[in-house]
Amino acid sequence: MADRNNGGRSESEENREENQEMAVQDEERATESDKQQQGRDGSEGRRGLQTEREDSRLLVPSSLELGAGAVDRFVISKQIVKMQEPRRLTKDDLDERRIIYPESANRNLVNRFRHLRTKLLEVSGGNNFTLVVTGASEGAGASFMALNLAAAFAFDQAKTALIIDCNLRNPSLHSQLDLAAETGLTDFLEDSDYDIGRIIYPTGIPRLRLVPAGSRRENGAEFFTSFRMKQFLQAIRRRYPDRFIVLDTAPINESPDARILGELCDFTMLVVPHGKITASAADTAAQAFDPKKFVGAVING
Repeated sequence: MADRNNGGRSESEENREENQEMAVQDEERATESDKQQQGRDGSEGRRGLQTEREDSRLLVPSSLELGAGAVDRFVISKQIVKMQEPRRLTKDDLDERRIIYPESANRNLVNRFRHLRTKLLEVSGGNNFTLVVTGASEGAGASFMALNLAAAFAFDQAKTALIIDCNLRNPSLHSQLDLAAETGLTDFLEDSDYDIGRIIYPTGIPRLRLVPAGSRRENGAEFFTSFRMKQFLQAIRRRYPDRFIVLDTAPINESPDARILGELCDFTMLVVPHGKITASAADTAAQAFDPKKFVGAVING
């Protein structure tokens, strides 16, 4: 099993206690003008860290001011290489949790997710995107599909992936990744001054981060229809052009959350449990989404 000593602390807590420069390398990106000035005065470490600390405390709307040209992709790629993991899940840990990794002996499963990743990249034109993954019914395996798809995107050493647990009634990703997450998405959405770095956790899988659900809620609609949720998704999408974002949601037949989030995201994907629902039920579930964003259904099982 993985080392749990650091597993329960958020990424920002690890930054403060172990390596403050980690926040600079991973969750915040300096602009080109910042880096040029840092190069002139030779104070990149101290000045850059101060800039990133201030930036991480800004409200989400301020991050939308970053345009596509404000991010230096070369610097980002160098920072991705230096991303640190407070702990690492071992191959045995990953096999036990049915999470794919490049050297997995289950080549069939790995190749299926790689194929799905390739298809999604073709649809997006190679650009990063936000994707809602939901089940057609309870027990469809949407969390399994979402987590492994995010892991597949993290295979690429020049990319990162972020998975967000939006199943507020029955969150499971933090348990599957052996994380004692104290804060999460609902905490961020409820507090306009909340530091976004506090809800982004290293998973023990290289280049893959998790935003847990946070405090459990029976009704997620009030959070997902909020303007702050829209700002949050736009911000993390625009700030990290090499990051792919996957949202795991409650089943579409039990909650409107997937449909609501589908309106905010780029794509939606339906997970259909093999042999457990009728074709008409699967078709009804698929029709809940905008056909222009619906990338298709995946049969699981």
